Amino acid sequence: MTAAEMVVERRAYARVGLLGNPSDVYGGRALSFTIANFSATVRLCPSPELLIQPHPHHDLVAFPSLPTLVSRLQSEGYYGGVRLLMAICKVFYNHCIQNNITLKAENFTLSYDTNIPRQVTAGLSGSSAIVCAALSCLLHFYNVGHLIKVEIRPNLILDAEKELGIVAGLQDRVAQVYGGLVYMVHSTVRQRWLNGEEFMISSMKEVAQLALDGHKALLQKNYSELARLMNRNFDLRRQMFGDDVLGSVNIKMVEVARSVGASSKFTGSGGAVVVLCPDGDAQVELLHKACQEAGFVIQKIKAFPSVLTEEELASLVTSQSMS
Repeated sequence: MTAAEMVVERRAYARVGLLGNPSDVYGGRALSFTIANFSATVRLCPSPELLIQPHPHHDLVAFPSLPTLVSRLQSEGYYGGVRLLMAICKVFYNHCIQNNITLKAENFTLSYDTNIPRQVTAGLSGSSAIVCAALSCLLHFYNVGHLIKVEIRPNLILDAEKELGIVAGLQDRVAQVYGGLVYMVHSTVRQRWLNGEEFMISSMKEVAQLALDGHKALLQKNYSELARLMNRNFDLRRQMFGDDVLGSVNIKMVEVARSVGASSKFTGSGGAVVVLCPDGDAQVELLHKACQEAGFVIQKIKAFPSVLTEEELASLVTSQSMS
């Protein structure tokens, strides 16, 4: 085998939460899909020593001036992708040790690239995309994909992010591991819901129910009902968390879409919204005009990319039918 043939490269796509978020953090349900517009790519090359390679743009440590450094931190935060790659390496190794999975004694160099906008990384799940792609590389390099089942992988990705103090639910990781359009029901991963207020409990249950109803609406191709559910999802989130938490710009994106009769909600925690135009092309044109006037950028969603092999899909279907 040549050196080029030993190089592993895997991609994970940005995730859009269609219905049910943020109930995935509270033991609820979610309906999500990946989009081909944005993605993260991780590359693994065999090497004499193990090296995590910084990205030339996202992991900058040199700046022309102090004001430039501060401006960069204010707009994009402190961390790039190196910490994410290191975290998934640790979680992957520990999982293999704990489950008696033998790994070959070979080293590698990990590098990454991403075009998922940093400003909306929480909305499109940019960090978990890097972790997901890296895990796929590790599974292939060590040839242990058959030993670490597909349904376990989202938890490994989530565990890697927990290592870094990232608070999240399973929605992003399930959608990115499976690819395409995914309906998921969540069990409680970690006790985060410490407030017993009745309004919060009942509202979160309703948000979870929206994902179940949306699943039915999609199967029936009832897009007007899907639009209503999307709007209700955002309205409930706004009532629960308040405008100060959601942010005025995020709220304005939703309101601009609704001003032309479209439905809209956050794709994740904010920074980006998903819009459904049930009335067709004329409504889409109105939306483009309204967004241009408001200074927002529209991305038409490309096909839902599938990331699992036929063998992995078959094993997943088999394990679910037996459970």
